[in-house]
Order: sequence, then structure tokens, then C-alpha cells
Amino acid sequence: MSGATTGAEGGPAPGPVAALRRIAFLLERAREDTYKIKAFRSAAATVLPMSPDELAAAVTGATLTDLPGIGASSARVITDAWHGRVPERLARLEAEHAGPLVPGGRELRAALRGDLHSHSDWSDGGSPLEEMAFTALELGHDYLVLTDHSPRLTVAHGLSAERLARQLDVVDAVNDHLAAGGESGFRLLKGIEVDILDDGSLDQSEEMLSRLDVRVASVHSKLAMEPEPMTRRMVAAVAQPWTNVLGHCTGRLVTGNRGTRPGSRFDARAVFEACLEHDVAVEINSRPERRDPPTKLLELARDVGCLFSIDSDAHAPGQLDMLDHGCERAELAGIPAERIVNTWPVERLVSWADPGASSG
Repeated sequence: MSGATTGAEGGPAPGPVAALRRIAFLLERAREDTYKIKAFRSAAATVLPMSPDELAAAVTGATLTDLPGIGASSARVITDAWHGRVPERLARLEAEHAGPLVPGGRELRAALRGDLHSHSDWSDGGSPLEEMAFTALELGHDYLVLTDHSPRLTVAHGLSAERLARQLDVVDAVNDHLAAGGESGFRLLKGIEVDILDDGSLDQSEEMLSRLDVRVASVHSKLAMEPEPMTRRMVAAVAQPWTNVLGHCTGRLVTGNRGTRPGSRFDARAVFEACLEHDVAVEINSRPERRDPPTKLLELARDVGCLFSIDSDAHAPGQLDMLDHGCERAELAGIPAERIVNTWPVERLVSWADPGASSG
């Protein structure tokens, strides 16, 4: 995503929209206050459908703040961008927050072709799925897997089979739109973060799971289960033919506004050996508040011979850049790029994830 605005005075609306989106992206990337971020994204949504003449009238007539979702701060950004100037707020954020989030992992980051774990406002994400897709494209991804939650996770507005089916139609429409615009090299892939139920079964029908490209299976409930039943639960989930990625395996939280939480206890070697046997990737969750798996478990999974997926678990477009954190951890653990499934081309990835196809 370019931080520069476009056009001269009286130019088209994409200049202001691009500036507003970039500000929101940088704020999300820096894990700033959600309220501020929503203000800029709301302003972008208001400006986007406006004609050049409508926007010009609002800017020159100083009536921007009369429009829904536009406050004084976003109005200044729009005005500067419309006049062909880089808004001061944007310039400051670029200076503070652009560039790599961490110093390490740069070669792995360059090798990643996509991201297998992301959320939209269909469940507990903050932005429409098309905004997540467009941002992934702008970041240079070849693909992004949309993995909103499954029905049992009601607190995260998990998708019933009916809602998931409707979402798949929207994903098709977004891909058609991108292809029509000359972006056929990028794909928004159909996915899910499916809950691992208490007995290790998956929280979605087989019919719906069969319609997806990639499936991340994660434990979200009863994280304090005793080690023996938790091990059985996770091994059973990994053995499910639809499971492709074991998400944030311990469920721990080490920092952040949600507080901290200890990780689940289980026989990690048994779980990782099951991942190896069933060709399931272990997720390296890139969110700083998770750092999951912990380093000792990450190194154990490496030694067992597991595949890995470095994922952002993004709940907002700017969080897609959290991959930097996971890449640094993978580099420090000495995990080679060829064992990271999202370094693979999309055709190989989708073939690997299809239980009816031979492994990639």
C-alpha cells in the first residue's frame, strides 16, 4: 500500500480514500486504539462512493464534517489529500510505524506467498472481507485464506453452515471482481477456523468443510482441561481428514489488553507426531500477544519434522503485517522455508490441503 496521495487539486476520490485507508492500516499495525481506527475506516467508506464533483463541493464548501462518519481529523486528511498534499497525520504515522515490525526473519518474510488465518466482520474481525483481500493484495500476497469462526464460538459470531455458504458466494464475487480488474494473480481462498470440540470432532458439517480450500482447527474452549483428555482431544482433531493446520496450539496469552492466560497442558510430542503422520501443519501464530507455540514447543515440532504455517491471525487489515513476528521466530528456531506451507504456490497449497488429493 502506497502512503502517497494521488492527483492534483480536484483529482478523483481515490487520493483521499487511499490516505484514510493507509492511516487506518498503520494504526492497526501499531495496535492502536480501535475507536480511532474505525473513525478513519468509516470516513473512507463515506468518501468511496462519492463522485469527484460531490467530493470537490464538500471540500471547497468546508462541509465534510456534515457527512456521516467524518470528523474534524479525517476531514483534514481528506482536504490535504484532495489538494495533492500528503496529510500531516499520515506523514507522522509513516515515520513512526512503517518498515519491518521486527529486525529478523526478513528472508522468510520475503518467501511467504500468503497467509492461512484471517478474520473479517462476518465473525469477530473489524473489516469487510473485501478490505482484508485488497490489503493482502497490496502487501504483495498471492493469496489470503479467510478463516472466520465456526458456529460454537458464539462470542465471536461464529458462522452457521447457512452463513458460511453465503460467505463463500461473496468470496467468489470478490475473486471475480479482482480478475476483472486485472488482479487474477491474487486469490481469496475459502477457509474456516473451526473449533475443536471436546471429543476432537470439528464444529462444522463435513459437507461445508468439503467446500473449503483450507481449514485451521483450534481449541477455544475448556483450555484448562487435564493433560490426558486434552491430548486425546487434539490428536483426534489432527486425525480428522479435513484438518490442515493446527491453530495456536496452547491457546496462551502472554500480553495485551485481553490479559494473560496460561497455555493448555498436553503431550506435545504426541500431538506433533500426529501432525507429522496426518500431514497437518503446526501454526506459528504471529500475534505478539500469543507467541504460540512457545519456543520449546516450536523447537520440538521442528525436531519431530512437522510442517508449519506462519499466520497473522489478523482481525483487521493492518494486522496482516503481523507475519513479521512469526517469521522472526521461525528464523530463530532454524525452520527452513520449504517446511512452511505458505511459502508454496497456491496450486500446491490447495492440493496439499485437499484430503482427496495427494500430498504436496
